[in-house]
Amino acid sequence: MQLQPHPESAAGPVRQVEATAAYGPDGALQLTWRLVADLARLRVPPATTPARADELWQHTCFEAFVADPHSAGYLELNFSPSGEWAAYGFRSYRTGMAPLPLRNDPRARWQRMGDELTLLVDFRMDDLPGPPGPRPPIPLRVALAAVIEDDAGTLGYWALHHPEGKPDFHHAESFVLQVDP
Repeated sequence: MQLQPHPESAAGPVRQVEATAAYGPDGALQLTWRLVADLARLRVPPATTPARADELWQHTCFEAFVADPHSAGYLELNFSPSGEWAAYGFRSYRTGMAPLPLRNDPRARWQRMGDELTLLVDFRMDDLPGPPGPRPPIPLRVALAAVIEDDAGTLGYWALHHPEGKPDFHHAESFVLQVDP
């Protein structure tokens, strides 16, 4: 699915951003982003040892917001090309943000080839807090987004859908993708 720049964001060197979310055969939530751009004109953090980090949204990163349609709460997942990642839980819209204590780190694989940067993520829902053991997949509402920083330090905000006003990936109107088991 095509992500669109926010009306206040210039596409700049970005030609295309695509993202998808679906359950894999093993029950993991599979997230994919594909960025096509003049990568030399973007600030793409260099690869480092994968680790949890905060404030990744201040630079180039890919984001997923995941919600159970029967709950006001949701998850925020951030992935930087550096290999750093973040996972937060919210009780409701921008309320109660807390780092999620995952049993295992999300599995993220970055690929850079020519003018394309691709991220493939397997996020196991049974790694979330709660009783250990497998969890059956449930229907989810998902918002897929990207923050892209150009070589001048300007941030562009890309999403499947932008609600009115300033960029806000947390807004309920952003959760437009239905992911079914």
